[in-house]
Order: sequence, then structure tokens, then C-alpha cells
Amino acid sequence: MKIGVFSVLFQDKTFEEMLDYVADAGVDMVELGTGGNPGNQFCPLDELLEDESKRAEYLEKIHQRGLGISAFSCHNNPISPNQDHAQDAHDTLFKTIKLAALLNVPVVNTFSGVAGSDETAKYPNWPVTPWPTAYSEILEWQWEEKLIPYWKKAADYAKEQGVKIAIELHAGFLVHTPYTLLKLRAATNDAIGANLDPSHLWWQGIDPVAAIKILGRENAIHHFHAKDTYIDQENVNMYGLTDMQPYGNVQTRAWTFRTVGYGHNPQVWGEIISALRINGYDYVVSIEHEDPIMSIEEGFTKAVNNLKSVNIENPAPDLWWT
Repeated sequence: MKIGVFSVLFQDKTFEEMLDYVADAGVDMVELGTGGNPGNQFCPLDELLEDESKRAEYLEKIHQRGLGISAFSCHNNPISPNQDHAQDAHDTLFKTIKLAALLNVPVVNTFSGVAGSDETAKYPNWPVTPWPTAYSEILEWQWEEKLIPYWKKAADYAKEQGVKIAIELHAGFLVHTPYTLLKLRAATNDAIGANLDPSHLWWQGIDPVAAIKILGRENAIHHFHAKDTYIDQENVNMYGLTDMQPYGNVQTRAWTFRTVGYGHNPQVWGEIISALRINGYDYVVSIEHEDPIMSIEEGFTKAVNNLKSVNIENPAPDLWWT
């Protein structure tokens, strides 16, 4: 398994400074934002699409530091009821898939998106309960009229380009669980898979190791984010897991994102790494830092060290003792 980092952390650095910093920290790969929520500070998407020489120069800067690109990321909402927002997300996604194909980057990370309640809606609507039955009707309409038609086209385009789309299982979007990911994959094609981030599973009550087994059986894990979550049961009792307090209210929040090892101990992370390999994923664990009580530098460094302590780097041997 390779250790990587989602480079959006380092917005205060130039491209070259970021590459030097993460290479010196001992990671193997970088995940680069091309637009949407991650922004595109380290990846001028249109410029690279237009100029082959700039693409070559871009890759050389990465490779000369011993790094590779694990994925391009453009997390956004391509089925938003806001048509301008949806169009921007769509354009960025399809451009990103094209750039990934040109640069031999195997994966593009994104969100599934979430539609409104109907064609007249102005804002996204995320149904999370089957009753009152209006919510079930909204959910069915979103899947049949918006989600599946959009992702059929996107998945077909990605497959033509030889690129995988890794959808992050994230609350607030229609694909947020192993079930919803596999449901969308079955309705499209196997270019669709998961960008599996255990931090979003833990607070939903999903065991990441179990999710790895479920998705691994279908060869449906395309990328992996290394981020932790601390759950405060006393606060859960007050606010529930769908806590809407700002992330900065750490003292009272039901759950809080933490850097690797500060929500669950290294043994748990070792079990996750082992489950990934056992179930067919042996690519990259890409560090994402959103810890509200730890600086970027400290959180990133501790995540690297904690992952290195449990990572399995070398290929499995022949069973020489049997």
C-alpha cells in the first residue's frame, strides 16, 4: 500500500513547495484538486488540457521528487437544482476525466451529488427517512430522473477514457453508503466505484472493515481517504449523529473529524489496512486532514507516522511455511 496526501491541505504553498514538503515527509503519492470544493490551486485544468508540453513539465515536477498522482479530485454537485452550479460541476468533471486519461491517472474522485425535490426546486434536498411518504417519493424521483441518467453518461465517458470514477460516500449526497454506491454502480457500469473514507462511515454507524468487505467483493473500491472520526457518546445522546452544530463546536459536537489515530487507535487502522489488502485493494491511502484542534502540519505529520506504523508496503510472500 502506498501513502498519499490530498494536497488541498497546503493552500499556503506553491506547487513546487507543496511537492517538496510532502516528499520530505515520506509520502508516495499526491491527490490533486482540479476544481469544485477542493479548488484547483495545484492543477490548472484548462491550461494542462490545451498544452502537451505543459503536461510533460507538470508531470516531470512530480516524478523528479519520486511522487506519483493517485487521483484527480473535483468534489461537487453535478445534479444540483442550481443549473449554473450543476453545469460548472459537470464541465469540471468531464475535463478532469479527460486530463486523467492524458496523464495516465487512473482515478477521478468526486461526489454523486444530490438533486432538489422536483424540477421547480431551488435548493438540494437530501431525504433520510421513508416517512412521511413524500420523502420516499422525492428520493425515487431523484434517483430515476436525475442521479442514474446523469451518471450513466459520466460512467460511459469515463470507461471510454480508461478512467475510474471514485465517488466519496458522504452524507448530504445520494451516494453515502455501500448500498447506495453499489446501487448506482449496478445502474451504470464498473467505472463507478468508491472513494472510501472511513471518517464518513464511522459517524453513520458503519464499520469500515465491514464496508471494505462488502465493496471489495465487487471490486468497487477505487481510492481510499485516510481520515479519522471521534464520536462523543455523551454528546450523541444530546444531539444525535445528525448533529448540525458547526464543526468548530468540538466540545459539544456528537462527532468530530480527527487526524489518523486520534479517533481510533493504530490497531484499528492496522485492521483497515489489512482488510483493504485482503479484499483486493492495494493502491493508496490518501491522507485528508480536517482536524479542528490540530494544525495542518502537525496533523499531517502524525497521520503519516501513524499510517507508516501499520502500513503493509511489500507484496505478500509465497506461503513458504506450508
